[in-house]
Amino acid sequence: MNNGFAPTSVIRKMYPNIYIIFCIFMAVIGNACKMSSTERKENTGLHRGGIVFLRTCQPETIREFYTRKVGCELWLDQGGCFILQHGNLLLGFCQSDEADTAGVYTFFYTEREEVDKMYNSLQEIADGPPRDNPRYRIYHFYARDPEGRSIEFQWFNHDLPPF
Repeated sequence: MNNGFAPTSVIRKMYPNIYIIFCIFMAVIGNACKMSSTERKENTGLHRGGIVFLRTCQPETIREFYTRKVGCELWLDQGGCFILQHGNLLLGFCQSDEADTAGVYTFFYTEREEVDKMYNSLQEIADGPPRDNPRYRIYHFYARDPEGRSIEFQWFNHDLPPF
C-alpha cells in the first residue's frame, strides 16, 4: 500500500540523520525503531552511555540549581524524571519522598580557570576555596547542592585520555 510516504527502510538508507530523528520521535510516542547497535554506532557515533539517577524531593529547585548555577543542560524530560547533561555526564533526577544524598558528583573542566569561575559563582555554598591536591594531581573544591549532595568541581593537572 502506497500512502505517499517512503518506507522507513528507504529513509534509513538515504537519509540516516532524518531516520535517527524519526526513531527518537517514534520512541517518544511509544513505538520502537529497530536499529542494530552497529547501525546506531555507524550513524550516530553513539554506542554506549550511562546515566546516574538520583531521587529528589525538590525537582524544580534541583533542576534550576544544576542548569543555572552549574551549567548543565536539560537532556531529556520524562515527566517524573529529568536528565541533565554536563559534557559526557548524564545525571538524572526522579521525584521521590526522599532524596539520595550519598556519594560525590564531580564536574570536571579542561581549564583550571573554569574551576575558579565555578567557585566564584558558588562561593556561598562551597566548603572552601579551590586547592591543589598533589596526590591525585587535581585542582578542586567541594560544594553542596540544595538537598545536601556533595558536588565537586575539578581540573586534572595532567593529560587525560579522550573522553
